[in-house]
Amino acid sequence: MGAILAVMAGLPVGAQSLQERVPTCFECHGEKGQSQLPEVPSLGAQPALYTLVELVMFRDKLRLTEPMNQQTVGLSDGDLRALSEMIAKLPAPEPTSDTPDPARMDRGRALAQANRCNFCHQSNYQGVENVPRLAGQREDYLLKSLRAYKDNTRRGYDAQMSEVVYAMKDDDLVDLAYFLARLK
Repeated sequence: MGAILAVMAGLPVGAQSLQERVPTCFECHGEKGQSQLPEVPSLGAQPALYTLVELVMFRDKLRLTEPMNQQTVGLSDGDLRALSEMIAKLPAPEPTSDTPDPARMDRGRALAQANRCNFCHQSNYQGVENVPRLAGQREDYLLKSLRAYKDNTRRGYDAQMSEVVYAMKDDDLVDLAYFLARLK
């Protein structure tokens, strides 16, 4: 809504301060950082360094994803750092509330173990430093991200994720996303 009001007032989004933009963040990413919108990630409890790197990549157009590229225009490194630290303090997202299918959970768990997801993302998949939290993330967003890493349309600041998912079948990506979305 904040971005819409800025455009209606004739102001570029980049003319807004960080404080003016924060409500817009929650319009998409959800109150307290838990997204309710399809393919929009929950941000709550993401490690500050990971979020900072992603925001810099959006701002500097190293990662092309609208509306994020536009929302970060004009924000300083200090603004991005403050936003990242605020996001890290939000509560972790609640996992999907449906009753998990035990067979799918077992397949997803086995895939996570076989691909050593816990090596970078930690044993509880809560992320650390520049590695994102996966536990409780939106299933559709996880699947979209895994597919994008696999086909190289999403790149991080290194090729590690693309290398990990390269040999995985789409059914594997589906089961892995299912598993991770249901973790606390």
